Amino acid sequence: MSTDPNALSRRAIAMLKAIADGRAELRCSCEPDLRVDGLPCCDQSTAHDLARAGLVRATRLVAPGQWAPAELTDAGHRALTGFPAAAA
Repeated sequence: MSTDPNALSRRAIAMLKAIADGRAELRCSCEPDLRVDGLPCCDQSTAHDLARAGLVRATRLVAPGQWAPAELTDAGHRALTGFPAAAA
């Protein structure tokens, strides 16, 4: 997955925005799953891509399989630059 904002899908952008808003959690594993507002994300493949691209991470270290709040990395914040808050 490219970190270029123009290469991100609308779904990936919406996921990054939810994370930026503090509404998301990651299940810590080699392929972290994403929950938004307590509900499993409908596109775990994109969630995995965002983590592999270094755009998102857990805020703290937890045991494998446990959930932790998600946050954007510096690259994740840069990827969102230029997208209005209401776009999704």
